[in-house]
Parts: sequence; structure tokens; C-alpha cells
Amino acid sequence: MAKKKEEGRFWIWVTSSLIFRLLLIYFPKNLNLASRPEVSTPLTSLRRLAEGYWLKQSSLSPYAGSMYHGSPLLLSVLGPLTVERIGGQPNHLLCSLVFVIADVVNAMLIRVIARNLQISYNQSLKLLDLNGLSKVSATLPSRDIAALVYLWNPFTIVACVGLSTSPIENMAVILSLYGACTGRAALAAFGWVMATHLSLYPVILIIPVILLLGYGPDTPPRKLFLQRRYGKIKDNPSSDSNYQQGEVMKQPELLNIFSWRPVVHFVVWSTIWSIYLLVLCGIYVKQYGGLQEMFKRTYGFILTVPDLSPNIGVLWYFFAEVFDFFRNFFLIVFHMNILFMILPLAIRLKHRPCFLAFVYIAVSSIFKSYPSVGDAALYLGLLGLFVNELAEMQFSFFLFCVYVGVSLLSPVMHNLWIWRGTGNANFYFATAMAYACLQIILVVESLSAMLNHDRKLRKLSIPKDQGIKS
Repeated sequence: MAKKKEEGRFWIWVTSSLIFRLLLIYFPKNLNLASRPEVSTPLTSLRRLAEGYWLKQSSLSPYAGSMYHGSPLLLSVLGPLTVERIGGQPNHLLCSLVFVIADVVNAMLIRVIARNLQISYNQSLKLLDLNGLSKVSATLPSRDIAALVYLWNPFTIVACVGLSTSPIENMAVILSLYGACTGRAALAAFGWVMATHLSLYPVILIIPVILLLGYGPDTPPRKLFLQRRYGKIKDNPSSDSNYQQGEVMKQPELLNIFSWRPVVHFVVWSTIWSIYLLVLCGIYVKQYGGLQEMFKRTYGFILTVPDLSPNIGVLWYFFAEVFDFFRNFFLIVFHMNILFMILPLAIRLKHRPCFLAFVYIAVSSIFKSYPSVGDAALYLGLLGLFVNELAEMQFSFFLFCVYVGVSLLSPVMHNLWIWRGTGNANFYFATAMAYACLQIILVVESLSAMLNHDRKLRKLSIPKDQGIKS
């Protein structure tokens, strides 16, 4: 009965979030969120997508005029919806409904991922003879918490209602993690290829996806399992030690051995999906300069940062001030900051690939060319997957307060600078810097909390081994 009540409450919250989004969609001009630089960027703005579709309908290149810089496939799917109007209803209503559906699907996928992580976590604790800790963690329904955190996150709601394509991009990333977490290599490959195609930065997620397929969902450090396995063998020198050794070696800990078969399937499927995607894009942009023009207008636009319109990132202000002679050098520096962190984090967090994916997404959100609140909605939703492991994270209340403060100050500073003329660019850039520092603190503290949790498990398991030896 208790489980049914919890399930019923969860679906009530999901339905409420759905209704709340639909009400905001009908609000006059969507609260003007579509024009906010925190919500819509040159890459995620639905207005720019509608402009690109209008150019295509006029027999011009959708990339002409430097307005649209997104995927041609996304243009072909959402473009017709931008011109379709239901009688008497707000413009772009159909696109808004697509974004609402994408948000709900994302929440359901996160819920399944959280359930798999919770099952794997509880099994690992039982193998380490930490059943008490397993019961404590089971009292927190992390799967429901993670899904509701994503659905009711103000950043998620704003990105959905503000006519941003971020929900679609987030769905591709979450679909990739879902496929990897459930062992579906073809689905993981499709999600990863689509996410990379839409926004480029998810290309680094290939490492956590491969680790998820090879090792399975997140577990404590594998060294703990090895210590307990061989500790049990050494501490039982009785006549039936051979039998005990065989029983211990048959335990599910052997599942932690890296499995290459799903990884090979993932590589094959990624190749197939990539070729298929390039063929479709090639057909679509054949008369507009081909794939070379598409790469220049999409990925080239992301990497070279030609549009310096204000956003919640720091690159627009930096490159507006830097001398052109040093521009290419600092472009390399900013993009290499992401690449330099990939290998060290992968080595340290290889036993927690889902958490590694969260760290990668958060780090890329800090150094992205055109970040938006949709990026924060994604990594904050994934942060809810680890509600039990990060229960002792420090500065959580401080981080929450700063998130609220930055969210309120950013539109105020933008208004003082652009519309009232009583401020300058430094006002708005100050909130962008605070937001970047906030994300850095979040990554550092969550990473420290996860490593401390692993150390806690090691300390709790060591006395048990010593007790067996005595």
C-alpha cells in the first residue's frame, strides 16, 4: 500500500508539472522568455529556427543571413510546426507542446536510470556486507526525486516555455545514458550521435557511455570487492577452502569485469547512425553548399564564437575585449580546458560512469560558447540521481541561495544595461562570472562528496574484514 501511495503521489506531481507548463504556454507572449539571453541562444532559439525555415521556403539557404546555426534535421522537424497555427491559439503552440512532451520523456528516462543505479548500489552494498547502509539508502526514493527535480526545476520550465530547443538536445543526451545504463548499445549510439550532431559538446560523453556499457551502472570502487573476495579466501584456511574459493569466485562481483561485446556493438551502431545522419543532412543541404557549408555554419559557428551577443557564459565578454591578434589562441585555450579534464576525471571516476557524465556535462556548460539555462537543467537533473551518495555534500544551501540570486539578478542587470541605459556590460558580466564560479563550486563539491562517500564505504568495510581475521 505504501508503494502504491508513493507511486500515486509521484504521478500527481508529474501531472501538476505538465499542467503548469501548459498554463504558462498560454500566458501572453510566454512571459517574454523567448527573448531572454539566458534562455535562447543563437543555437537554441526557436525564432532563429523559424527564420531559417522561412529562408528555406523562399528557396534560399537556411544558413543565409547568419541567423540559423542549428541542425538541418531539426529544422525539417520543427520548421513546419513554426508556421502551423491552430485557429485562435498562440503562435508556436505546436512547438511548445513538443517541448513539453520532451520534458516529460526526459523525466521518465531519468527515473529509469535512477532505478537502475539504485538497484546496482544496493546490490553492491550487500556484497560488501553493508546491509544497514543499504536499508538507509533505500528509504530515499532517488528515482522519483531525480525525475521530479528535473520536471520542477525552474531552469527546465523556463527552457521549455521560453521556446528553446534545449529540451530536444537534453533528450538526446539522456537517451544515450538511458541506452547505456540499460545495456541497449544501439539506443545509446543513436542518442550519442544525435546529441553530438545537435550541439557538438556531448561528443565527450562517449567515455562514460563506453564505461556504462562495459562495467555497468555506478558502483563503489572495485578495489573494495577485490579486497573482500580475496580476504574471504585467505581467512578461511580450512579443509573446504577450495569449495569456498569457488563459491566466492562465482559471486556477482565478476560482473565488474569490463565487457567488450556491448562496446563493440556501440561502435558499430555509432558508425551506422553517423553515416545515416550524414547522408540525410547531405541530401537536405545539397543545393545549399553541401555538408561543408553545414559544418562551417554549425560546428564552425560553435568553435569560432563569431556571435558576441550577451548570454550567461563568459566567452562573449572576453572575446569582445580581447585583441584580434590573440583571438585564435584564446579560442584554443577555452576549448582545450574541456579536453584537458577528460582523461583525469575518467581515470578517477571509471567506477561511476553516470556521475562522470554529470561532471562532463557540467564542465562543458561552464566553457560552452553559447550556454543557456537548459544546460543547467540537464546537469541538475542528473545530479538528482545521486541524492543518497551526495547527502553529505557541503555548501548545498549556499549553492542553492546563489543559484536563486543569480537567476534573479541576471535579468535585472540585463535590463539596466540594455533597456534603461543606467548600467553597462560589466553589470551583466558580473552575474555571468558569478554563475560560472557557482558551477565550478558545484562540480568541485559534488566530486569531493562522491569521493568522500567512497572513502566512507572503504572505512566501513575494513573493520568487517579485520573482524573476520580475528
